[in-house]
Amino acid sequence: MSGLTFGENVVASLPRPQPLRRPEIPSPIVSVRGVVKRFPMRRGWREIARAPFARPVATVLHGIDLDVAPGELLGILGPNGAGKSTLFKILSTVLLPDSGTVRVDGIDAIADPVAVRRRLVPASIEDRSLFWRLSARENLLVYAALHDIPRAEARRRSDELLELVQLADAGTKLVNSFSSGMRQRLMIARALLARPQVLLLDEPTRSLDPISARTFRRFLRDVIVNEQRCTVLLATHSAEEAFDLADRVAVLDRGRLVATGRSEELVREIGDERYLVATRAPEHPMFAELERRGMSGAARRREAAADGWTMLELEIAGGADRAAAVLDALGGAGVPIARFERLQLSLADMLERIVARSAREDRHA
Repeated sequence: MSGLTFGENVVASLPRPQPLRRPEIPSPIVSVRGVVKRFPMRRGWREIARAPFARPVATVLHGIDLDVAPGELLGILGPNGAGKSTLFKILSTVLLPDSGTVRVDGIDAIADPVAVRRRLVPASIEDRSLFWRLSARENLLVYAALHDIPRAEARRRSDELLELVQLADAGTKLVNSFSSGMRQRLMIARALLARPQVLLLDEPTRSLDPISARTFRRFLRDVIVNEQRCTVLLATHSAEEAFDLADRVAVLDRGRLVATGRSEELVREIGDERYLVATRAPEHPMFAELERRGMSGAARRREAAADGWTMLELEIAGGADRAAAVLDALGGAGVPIARFERLQLSLADMLERIVARSAREDRHA
């Protein structure tokens, strides 16, 4: 049992996981306080006949508090119907909140929406918002005119933006010949015409294939955020996209902001990280020993054995250092390992754990 002793020594030397410390944002470029939004509920004829003067409403946003730092890429994560699009419409002054305040660069979005629109722009991803029978450059010139940008400056700015989004060689081509990824980049260029400080992107990769989506995410991070220093709010229902791309993640569920934090901290706060292990010894006693020591959950079979290898799923608390120690302990005990990798926490798993955590907190309140 020398392997077990080795594992115990490794485990005992590790520090305990630390609680999440939320970052302070002293001068946010976007500040949302207590935002509530309600919409009238649709009613059938029978309901109207029974209660003609009733005005039932559905609350879509419940007191949202959120700050965004300058130059930050914030992922707004949530399932369909969570309130992401409604929040974006309020930020872009398309909708008014029923209560609460929104400030962009210190400006009250309700009192001075025109000034806010000069600083914050929603980048539409709808292909129908482009003129397909015009070239990319002509599309930009049309929208420059709508922004009252002088013609000479509009031409110069359009050429700069086509270069920025890597469409300079395609500037004279008709948009109807563009791929989905090219159209996405053109719409980003169009949004940047007015030199906004904040971009709103609502599920920008939902119509892209996996390769185009990965290319677009790299472009968004490297060019728009890192080079242009533009603040980006990205709404998505993909946990993988939010965690891989964003500096911080805010999780919305049924109109409530249920969690915020850096992706790795958020996963650690919400629950143990899951790892996939391929082994030829799924019944090895080291797995039970690690569970007894509180360093992993029970090893669960994920897939049947193939060519002698069995896929197991482990939950390991404490981040990458603890996972490395578990791997060392398994190796020191002679457990054959062919694969050991962290599994991305899915949105469904995340929301389930957040709800469970909130219920525990309410019981102990």
